[in-house]
Amino acid sequence: FSVKELHGIFPWLVESIFGSLDGIIVGWNLRCLQGRTNPTEYSVALDFLDPSGPMMKLVYKLQAEEYRYDFPVSYLPGPVKASIQEQVLPECSLYHNKVQFPSSGGLGLHLALNPFEYYMFYFAISLITQKNSPATYHVSPSNSAYFILVDTYLKCFLPTEGSVLPPPSSNPGGAIPSPTPRSPAVPFTSYGMHHTSLLKRHIAHQPSVNADPASQEIWRSETLLQIFVEMWLHHYSLEMYQKMQSPHVKLEVLHYRLSISSKHHGSPAQSSYQALHAYQESFKPTEEHVLVVRLLVKHLHAFSNSLKPEPLSPSAHSHSASPLEEFKRVVIPRFVQEKLYIFLQHCFGHWPLDASFRAVLEMWLSYLQPWRYAPEKPPQSAEPLPRSVSEKWAVFIQDNLLMYTKLFVGFLNRALRTDLVSPKNALMVFRVAKVFAQPNLAEMILKGEQLFLEPELVMPHRQHRLFMTPTLGGSFFSSWPPTITDASFKVKSHVYSLEGQDFQYKQMFGTEVRNLVLKLAQLICQAQQTAKSISDHSTETTASQSFFSWFRFTPSEMNGSYTGNDLDEVGQDSIKKTDEYLEKALEYLCQIFKLNEAQLTQMMMKCGTAEDENRKKQLPDCIESEDGLILTPLGRYQIMNGLRRFEVHYQGDTELQPIRSYENATLVRLLFRLSSALNERFAAQMDVLCSREDFVGRFCRYHLTNPHLIRRIRYSPRVKERTSQNWGPRISLRFLASYRTLVSLLMIYFIASWFYVGPVGCTFIILMGYFLYAVIMTFFFEGWKPHEH
Repeated sequence: FSVKELHGIFPWLVESIFGSLDGIIVGWNLRCLQGRTNPTEYSVALDFLDPSGPMMKLVYKLQAEEYRYDFPVSYLPGPVKASIQEQVLPECSLYHNKVQFPSSGGLGLHLALNPFEYYMFYFAISLITQKNSPATYHVSPSNSAYFILVDTYLKCFLPTEGSVLPPPSSNPGGAIPSPTPRSPAVPFTSYGMHHTSLLKRHIAHQPSVNADPASQEIWRSETLLQIFVEMWLHHYSLEMYQKMQSPHVKLEVLHYRLSISSKHHGSPAQSSYQALHAYQESFKPTEEHVLVVRLLVKHLHAFSNSLKPEPLSPSAHSHSASPLEEFKRVVIPRFVQEKLYIFLQHCFGHWPLDASFRAVLEMWLSYLQPWRYAPEKPPQSAEPLPRSVSEKWAVFIQDNLLMYTKLFVGFLNRALRTDLVSPKNALMVFRVAKVFAQPNLAEMILKGEQLFLEPELVMPHRQHRLFMTPTLGGSFFSSWPPTITDASFKVKSHVYSLEGQDFQYKQMFGTEVRNLVLKLAQLICQAQQTAKSISDHSTETTASQSFFSWFRFTPSEMNGSYTGNDLDEVGQDSIKKTDEYLEKALEYLCQIFKLNEAQLTQMMMKCGTAEDENRKKQLPDCIESEDGLILTPLGRYQIMNGLRRFEVHYQGDTELQPIRSYENATLVRLLFRLSSALNERFAAQMDVLCSREDFVGRFCRYHLTNPHLIRRIRYSPRVKERTSQNWGPRISLRFLASYRTLVSLLMIYFIASWFYVGPVGCTFIILMGYFLYAVIMTFFFEGWKPHEH
């Protein structure tokens, strides 16, 4: 087809593939397309959308003619959309010279994009817009066509070896010029000093454009990365977005808004403020979204680590470094670091407290370990040992200090609120502890903290504007003190640029975080004890599932049943794995924070004393006071999550306790009236019998009195008020109202009738059996000493 015809169908074709921006048209549904279920469609889609396939050839064919396509601003991420609609241009160079105002009767602001940008915008944003696609829960995200295409595009346009391949066309040509912007109706204010494109700088300094093909095609690499980062990592709240900007730019934006407001509205900038907050969005990233971002992070580490070693001569470096090599040097700090930190912070604070957080955790750990994606590989050995982190990564750790320290504290706060008895949660704690316990890593993080905590001194005028303020009561007219080191300045610049000048830093190896680690260690010990008790309970439950256990009358029926845990369903293997994870995690935490063995021993002993005499169950964490036991926050957490509980027993009058589910309510009331009448009629006789010192007295005292209740009544007038007035010897018939007792009596009657004993004989057998049982129990509990009588 001719280029003019292709130009007309190109937007329709892109929307047919990736779906519409409003999510109504699903398109090819690449996120649910897998080779295992749809092999033909899967292979055709990958071939068609391949970097060297027909779709990309169409893109480059239209690119050569400098066509432009409109992308609505209303479908951009919330903070960017609000900024552009407020006529404040974001700092990303991706939007510069592209914002177009609507003509008369237009629908709204839009971006004028070239074909490559238009294609990649739709490709990237389809991960966000197509959330309600059918059958997504049956698909493994890492095996979908979308995931494979992301990996393919990253390998093509951000190659770890060689240079970017030229576009598949007969006329490669030079760099595509930027679109000529229309003159905007209202001037735009820029968010800070945005970075100029690497491409333009290198073309301006090179004598021949054709000398280095990478200088022509680096614009694709830069554009691809900017689009991916803007679409996938820019959905945090507008408040966070503005927090990332420097105070100087905030002041500039404020002056601009006040001037616009007074010029056009004649009122304060209240409407502008309301408009900004109207575009805050509730961003809930999916697990698939996080997995794709992790793929991006891993590839960028490999891409930046493939940088060639710098030559010894600086002059040689300035003339020989290609644009792609310089792009590798700045790709993470300039394009990814800031937005990924905010994205992770958002996930740590808003992700549900369940096992799906594992995807966010692994993405975070992948970013923290760039050495895993370095070209050099560790030597293969029979037993893999933890490799020491090289000192060359100290610069990366210092430049990303908050990624290590503040997010670690955020993970600690999450771990303290999760059920560590669950194998999946225990695995997450183990993974984090194992990563931070790598040899030499904790020392380098501590060194970065020390650089940040160095006394802040006045900076020379050549350094960052955030530090151009007098400190410690000094003034601008005082003499210059010694300047701070470059390493310390970089760490401070990193922290303050992400969190602001008034940020109160919490030391990872400080007292406060160390106390959190000790709480986590205590929780790990308690989780180990709980897993053991669950394992023992499961064994007992399995062994006691027999026919005769139905007739057993135990106190557990009077006080509730076992609460249970997810380990009851997954078996003993998972309990063993949980114990292994927690034990190794505790060992790693001791290595990282140099925990004292005496502290851990005391902590484990404290956990052990919380168990009852049978060492089966544990009480919630409590503090003893004058008013009794008081729950700690940890104890409340344990009760709410079913990890611990108090064994509540009825300690009042057994005749007045609530009617149980295994009792006949009518019989309970009738027998209570009967026993009350008997007790009232024969109270004096029972007192005389119980006061005797022979066998009859012991027999009556055991069966007609409750010694525990009498002792409590004697020393507690409150209990005496709540119990019946006749708390002395009495007859209790309530046991006859139990369904088990009734069934047992019926079975005895049926057996007796089989032998023709008759009702009278059966009753006599029952009474004699109960009398023998009572005599045996009297001897067992009261004791019988014949030499005294």
